[in-house]
Amino acid sequence: MSKQVLIRGGTLVTADHERRGDVLIEDGLITGVAPEIDAPAGARVIDAGGAYVMPGGIDPHTHMELPFMGTVASEDFFTGTSAAAAGGTTMAIDFVIPSPQEPLLDAYTKWRGWAEKAACDYSFHVAVTWWDDSVHADMGTLTDKHGVNSFKHFMAYKGAIMCDDEVLVNSFSRAGELGAICTVHAENGELVWALQQRVFEAGISGPEGHPLSRPPEVEGEAANRAIRIAEVLGVPLYLVHTSCIDALEAVTRARLEGQRVYAEVLAQHLVIDDSVYRDGDWDRAAHHVMSPPFRPKHHQQALWAGLASGMLQTTATDHCCFCTPQKRMGVDDFRKIPNGTNGIEDRMAVLWHHGVRSGKLTPSEFVAVTSSNAAKIFNIYPRKGSLSVGADADIVVWDPNKHRTISAATHNQNIDFSIYEGMEVVGNPVYTLSRGRVVYDNGQLNTERGTGRYVNRPCHAPYWEAQQLRNRKVGAAAMASVVDRPRPTPEEG
Repeated sequence: MSKQVLIRGGTLVTADHERRGDVLIEDGLITGVAPEIDAPAGARVIDAGGAYVMPGGIDPHTHMELPFMGTVASEDFFTGTSAAAAGGTTMAIDFVIPSPQEPLLDAYTKWRGWAEKAACDYSFHVAVTWWDDSVHADMGTLTDKHGVNSFKHFMAYKGAIMCDDEVLVNSFSRAGELGAICTVHAENGELVWALQQRVFEAGISGPEGHPLSRPPEVEGEAANRAIRIAEVLGVPLYLVHTSCIDALEAVTRARLEGQRVYAEVLAQHLVIDDSVYRDGDWDRAAHHVMSPPFRPKHHQQALWAGLASGMLQTTATDHCCFCTPQKRMGVDDFRKIPNGTNGIEDRMAVLWHHGVRSGKLTPSEFVAVTSSNAAKIFNIYPRKGSLSVGADADIVVWDPNKHRTISAATHNQNIDFSIYEGMEVVGNPVYTLSRGRVVYDNGQLNTERGTGRYVNRPCHAPYWEAQQLRNRKVGAAAMASVVDRPRPTPEEG
């Protein structure tokens, strides 16, 4: 295969603009972007006439081969990143999740080993699931030597990986010192645990019990608490899988007050509602068990509005696959159903069909929420998420009129069910390029094990220091105003 590729005659779409043009690729990088480029001798020429040429998608929230709830997710790093490529996504940010008392560096090394089979580029958030001085030290090593600039905190899953407020305060403070981003799964774990017992003891054991034990208020409370802790400590915060009005309101308030809060929404939560848990077929209902759960329909309208207005910045999948026999581990108790759904192959098409074609998003906004915003927040832009000279040639050639019916019978994800089963989507990839390699070619998946590359993500400037400086300035100004304030006379006093 030639090391040079010319994508000719498409409409180039970035988060900033749309224009006709050509893109030249050499040795995995974009080397030319212009209205017209002559094809070098021996280069492969891809005709993009009538199509959009966009940065490849970045999914900032996936879980490949995750050990969880007594089993292991069925999707590994090769099958998962291959399925991503088939859907136009060229990079995933997965999660290293240490067990309680497991050193962060040990868990990180283990996940890096699993990911060596990846077919597209990847990176890692690292979860903080417990706290002592070694965690403090490992966070520094991960940022300095391993290109990790984000740390995850689960406020749910009591008795397993849940963080209490003490862990949140310690970890948020340390991340602020390092210039790393704190990410949060916002659900009040104490409330969830108590509600699970109540629901089960009331005789509800099927999948319909899952959303009853995790109402929107549970997410809203945790989101607001995490935001307030981050506000006091002066650190940025990223909320994963924002699923309800309650959490969105907390995000909106904080952002309007000038707080640096980011939030993602899952494609699933935008188009699927909680009626799936009342399906008469247990298996179908159980396959929709994920946390947070699917919500009543009126939450979807608010989430779309949050995405269009910029209050929600990124879209993800929380891709975590469990096949039917695994889901049946909870056949008598909804609390034991492994949490997770598929989605990495379908995110882009679902968002295009239900977002762009419906007028909720422009093509440039689509690029922003599927790629560029994640690249900017996690500090890999413009290497990723752009069509600029010097960027990695992660590109999708997108046919806005290509029809597809989503089905488990035809998808590339390693799971025997699709939450989008039977959904018709118009707008799909024709070609996907990962660092210049054509990994999806008009219906043909051409991924290779181990060709994906780990992406270092450098930290931002230390937010804690900047916040302390700001606080000192504000404090000095406030003190000066007190000192200079006219004192009341005895008559006035």
